[in-house]
Amino acid sequence: MTALQINDTTRSVTLNGEPITLGARAFDVLAFLSSNPERVITKEELLNHVWAGVLVEESNLTVQIAGLRKALGKEAIKTVPGVGYKFTLGGDSDSAQMPQTTQSVPDIPSLAVLPFANLTGDDANGYLVDGIVNEITSALARVSGFFVVSTTSTFTYRGKAVDLAQIGQELGVEYVLEGSIQKAGNRLRIFTQLVEATSARLIWQERFDGTTDDIFDLQDTVAEQVAGAIEPKMIWAEAARAKSKPTENLQAYDLCMQAAPLVMRQNTLSDLETGMALLEQALVLDPGFTRAKGLYCFAHTGSFATRWWSFEQAQAALPVARDVLNSGADDPFALAAAGHYIAYIGQDPETGLIAVKQANSMNPNSATIALFLGWVHNYLGQDEDAIAHLTRAIRISPLHPNIGVTTAGIANAYFQKQDLETAARYYEEALLQYPEFATIQLGLMGCAWKMGDFEKSQKMASWFRQKVPDMSVATFIRTRPNHSAFYRETVVAALRANGFPED
Repeated sequence: MTALQINDTTRSVTLNGEPITLGARAFDVLAFLSSNPERVITKEELLNHVWAGVLVEESNLTVQIAGLRKALGKEAIKTVPGVGYKFTLGGDSDSAQMPQTTQSVPDIPSLAVLPFANLTGDDANGYLVDGIVNEITSALARVSGFFVVSTTSTFTYRGKAVDLAQIGQELGVEYVLEGSIQKAGNRLRIFTQLVEATSARLIWQERFDGTTDDIFDLQDTVAEQVAGAIEPKMIWAEAARAKSKPTENLQAYDLCMQAAPLVMRQNTLSDLETGMALLEQALVLDPGFTRAKGLYCFAHTGSFATRWWSFEQAQAALPVARDVLNSGADDPFALAAAGHYIAYIGQDPETGLIAVKQANSMNPNSATIALFLGWVHNYLGQDEDAIAHLTRAIRISPLHPNIGVTTAGIANAYFQKQDLETAARYYEEALLQYPEFATIQLGLMGCAWKMGDFEKSQKMASWFRQKVPDMSVATFIRTRPNHSAFYRETVVAALRANGFPED
């Protein structure tokens, strides 16, 4: 029997005779939970008791619960989806009477969206809370690279004390999305967090504010942003999970997931080469693996954009890209990556735009696809459309691993609109976000030259020359897909002014 002793006078805690060090807030949370072991304590009740009279984020409570589970064991405090928590250390929990079943985990990222806690102070708002959860679940279900459990299954956990590992086993998922909703007048605050089920490790969290004036717009906005933000986070989390497995047990999917962060942001030539080797192994194991083909195209796109490889080397993926476009692929990421590759390296933006638009209609909540779409509009000189899609990509995923590519795309569109001051500002921001993305230096060199900032232009030219010693005016004209005459003529003039050869 676990022996927990809490001394309210000295504010000390011992577990099986061993002292436990807790912060002041963690002690208050534990004391309140342990004094009510017979019932579920709502999140609202805990917030009001521990932070009485202080307006705090629910994330503060989440942090304290996580700390207590680490100190006392994850079985000490059970989550009650849609309600709050129940203290179960040394006692029975509701989950003991629940049938224990185990579902196999799919071979793609898998997720369950649990009922959100209604912290509005009015049970009548339950429909509002459930409606938002349904919209988020539906938005995530449209991402073909995810397996998302329906709310008919997840809502059965409402009011039952369970731990996240149990939910993961019973639903067969790797990740769980939790949340809560607060309300003051017509203002709403929605808190969400993505957690790894087996370890309870926090992957991502975010807060959204809005009003009830148009609840349907609010539901759509939250669903869009949650889905857009979670997509890259789950890809990176899956990459880490796959990498931790023994090498001899890796299958095509695991290889693909390991390759993803290496090829999607190519910080070094070594990253590119390692990622490409993993993808080639994955395609040997499964030649029809569409997601691997999409990443293969993305890798070749980035290989030239960063100038790790020549344009001729980057063209090696053309057969793979055409195969994805001609196969009727139902993976929106792969379709968009192949479409963008055809537009950029294949220099056929009209065909590429059709494919990326189709991918966007299949998954309108992907910041990555919005990034691709914005850049293809850039190539076609459709600057307003480019800015709209790229700005949206940043809005739904502001911490996206390729944020520098997105920002550079906005800069490129303003360059083509001949708004050079705005373009330079975005280029400078992109330079900080992703200095290895050589397209930034190329654009900033031309933009600065046109504005008369010859020192800045020379600095970018020097960097570019070191990266691409054989760069010439003819190479730029031959390899750049942009239709904008102003952009092309300005960069050509800057190349000549900075001493780059004609051929």
